[in-house]
Amino acid sequence: MFGLGRRVFGLAAIALGLIGLVFADFAAVWQPVPKDLPRYTDLAYGAAAAQIVAGLALQWRRTAGAGALLLAALYSVFAFYWAQRVAGFAEIFGTWSGFAEQVALVAAALVAFAIALPPASSAARGLAQIGRLIFGLCLIAFGAAHFLYMKETATMVPDWMPPGRQEWALVTGVLLVMAGLALLADIAALVAAQLLTVMFAAFGLLVWGPQILGHPESHLVWAGNAINLALMGAAWVMTDAIAARA
Repeated sequence: MFGLGRRVFGLAAIALGLIGLVFADFAAVWQPVPKDLPRYTDLAYGAAAAQIVAGLALQWRRTAGAGALLLAALYSVFAFYWAQRVAGFAEIFGTWSGFAEQVALVAAALVAFAIALPPASSAARGLAQIGRLIFGLCLIAFGAAHFLYMKETATMVPDWMPPGRQEWALVTGVLLVMAGLALLADIAALVAAQLLTVMFAAFGLLVWGPQILGHPESHLVWAGNAINLALMGAAWVMTDAIAARA
């Protein structure tokens, strides 16, 4: 399974690109490009095409570095627009959480680029470490969002799962914070990254995936599935980087 992280991360970029082409828009909620931006639709098509190209590039080792850099640039643009929302509505933690989601993808793209470099190079080690630390901080923000928006998070948990929706919202929030701390402290980081990958996969299977069956016309649902896949790929990239270092 080693080395599959960048491919999954790339597949998520391809999915985001295809969704962008179908809906002629940036990913709902997650890519908050202002609607009044000149040539908005053309830019949406361009970003979608770039994500597909970058995702395809990540599937091959020779082009993986270029694909990772392109994704880092694209996700940085979306992070910039989230940063504007943070500046305008700093009291709303949801803006910080949205910003963290895009920054987490930037961090993963940088780590994917680091993996493509010669493993003994100082640049590869430095980028991988920086990406791991940034990703860890983002995970803590995700966990905090679960606590602050407990009711909203609980509604996404399937009602058939025991012991209850709110309990799962709390548990997953705790696990996200623990994973973030493990990556920051570099203590049991590999196990944390592996379990985090599994958790994002579970989110896809239990939370986001079933929504497609009920709302196949929803841009939000398709984009949510793709973003969750991207975060799963990001966690897998971190797993690969930590395993390669070990």
